Amino acid sequence: MTGYGTSLSKTGYPDAGFITMPEMISNAANIQERIDVPLIADADNGYGNATNVVRTVREYIKAGVGAIHIEDQTFPKRCGHTKGRQVIPRDEAVGKIEAAADVRDDRGEDFVLIARTDARGTGDGSLDEAIGRANDFLEAGADIAFVEGPTDESELERIGQEVNGPLVYNFVGDLGSSPYVELSVLQELGFDLVLFPIAATLSTIANVYADFSAFAEDPVAAMRAIDDTFNSQPIGSLHEFSGFPEVVEWEQQYLPDDEQEKYEGSLGDELESE
Repeated sequence: MTGYGTSLSKTGYPDAGFITMPEMISNAANIQERIDVPLIADADNGYGNATNVVRTVREYIKAGVGAIHIEDQTFPKRCGHTKGRQVIPRDEAVGKIEAAADVRDDRGEDFVLIARTDARGTGDGSLDEAIGRANDFLEAGADIAFVEGPTDESELERIGQEVNGPLVYNFVGDLGSSPYVELSVLQELGFDLVLFPIAATLSTIANVYADFSAFAEDPVAAMRAIDDTFNSQPIGSLHEFSGFPEVVEWEQQYLPDDEQEKYEGSLGDELESE
């Protein structure tokens, strides 16, 4: 679950510290409830110091997600591929990861803790500092290390060689400073997990912009084109995709028989599964 996409969709503001912990956790819980795979959720900078991180991680575990990543930025944090980022002192960041790891060990069962450092991209930052932090985070109990913002393949190679644990690569395409790299190459370099956090957000914005621009020319043709595109996907109708057939099953199972009379003679799309 992207922090940028969640902030933009829930608040209308960019990924610059505007969204709150309850909003992020609520969104994560809603997504996890409706999918059959573990969700990896952005937990930003943990929403405070190490003591605040305790509650943050507890709440994400209660939400049922499979993993979170916590970063070492100051508050307010911002997108990891924008200028102006700052990081907290290393010992403070390590304390936050220790706190998160203790909560995971106490309550998390299979919960995965990803620790991210933004030290590569700060004004006084360096790859050496980022690698050092990543290793400290792993020693503090993180399951996976996440060095944000490597600028080329040689930096990726160093990260793969010098970080002593599983690694994440954040594939943000043209949005950031990190390079396009084939997945096979990333695997050879030592990366175990690749995130495409902004892909759905970019696709949504681009397609909505293109589709609604067409409305200015011919709204009927534009609507037909949207229908044609949607219907060409193997996802059924909007009602099927959103789960309406399941609602009908609940009604049939739990409501009185006379409640089913509302379907007789009424107009609208068929809601039961085919």
